[in-house]
Amino acid sequence: MMSKKVNVAIVGLGFGAEFIPIYQNHPHANMYAICQRSEDRLNQIGDHFGVEKRYTSFEELIQDPEVDAVHINTPIPLHASQSIAALEAGKHVACTVPMATSIDDIWAIIRAKERSGKHYMMMETVVYSREFLYVKELYETGQLGRIQFMRGAHHQEMAGWPDYWKGLPPMHYGTHAISPLLALPNKEAEYVSCFGSGRISDDLAMNYGSPFAVETAHIKLRDSDLVVEATRSLFETAREYVESFDVYGSKMSFEWQQLERESPVIFRGEDGKRIEVPDYAHLLPEGIRRFTTEGVYDADENAHLSFIQGSGHGGSHPHMAHEFIMAIVEDRDPYPNVYTSANWTAAGLCAHQSAMLNGVIIPLPDFRRLSASQRAS
Repeated sequence: MMSKKVNVAIVGLGFGAEFIPIYQNHPHANMYAICQRSEDRLNQIGDHFGVEKRYTSFEELIQDPEVDAVHINTPIPLHASQSIAALEAGKHVACTVPMATSIDDIWAIIRAKERSGKHYMMMETVVYSREFLYVKELYETGQLGRIQFMRGAHHQEMAGWPDYWKGLPPMHYGTHAISPLLALPNKEAEYVSCFGSGRISDDLAMNYGSPFAVETAHIKLRDSDLVVEATRSLFETAREYVESFDVYGSKMSFEWQQLERESPVIFRGEDGKRIEVPDYAHLLPEGIRRFTTEGVYDADENAHLSFIQGSGHGGSHPHMAHEFIMAIVEDRDPYPNVYTSANWTAAGLCAHQSAMLNGVIIPLPDFRRLSASQRAS
């Protein structure tokens, strides 16, 4: 077990700023450095939280020998290149979703991780949300019975967000809808068929060549009788923000609420009732438990939009940070590790490819098996 505290550097201080006080209050972490291209923003955040080590250059940051781990919260197009560079510099890496936007880049991250011997974790919020932890507990204690079907959905209007979002294929950012469907039964996606529906405006569609307003995928799970469904939209689809999943079991089923101010429903047979999902802060070190229910500033005018929408990602932020730190301290794979992260991300990428081909079945690479065979050869 690692004896000293893990020196963490956070890259990207929009959503990334949410994690600064979590690492500052974690018993095994030292919030060592922050990185932001805008020096004014860098100094504003650094002064607010008392972080002395500051970088405007990612390349300089990862050459700092005192940095043990890098938590990447930068724009999607940078995730793969920065993850690879940090791993090759000998740093453990946590990266916000998605892992990458191409299968080739996923493979490059896997190879960089294997060469470096460091840990990689995709910071997928949904599988650490209180809702998922609650349903996982129901499943593991046998209350759900046999899982018969699952459905996930993520609807979010991205108008007004940075330009790289405009026209992004919905399933290129599909992990919030897909991950709980694979994580609950602890299975990987084997192949996928997906259809696109509707159309976005031409000025959006031209950016990525993706015309669809909505993409809906059926995903066959490997070594399982389960097929799950995931739906994703980003633009020009009227719906309150939601990251949701439904689980239908032989004994009990769980359905997400229609409106955020409502509560989810549990069904036993045909009888349904709304329930209050408990918080799972008790699973965390005492110093970071409060971050399941509050943002970093405790002021509405400063809260990041990703925290406001979805009630702070279901209290997941301290759970993810804790898992990342403890994986380093205990020298074990985090969850999700690089292969699971690859599968969850590739399920979305292959789904979009299928949608562009009018629903043709697309098999996913078996990253874990193929990588192992390559190492053996």
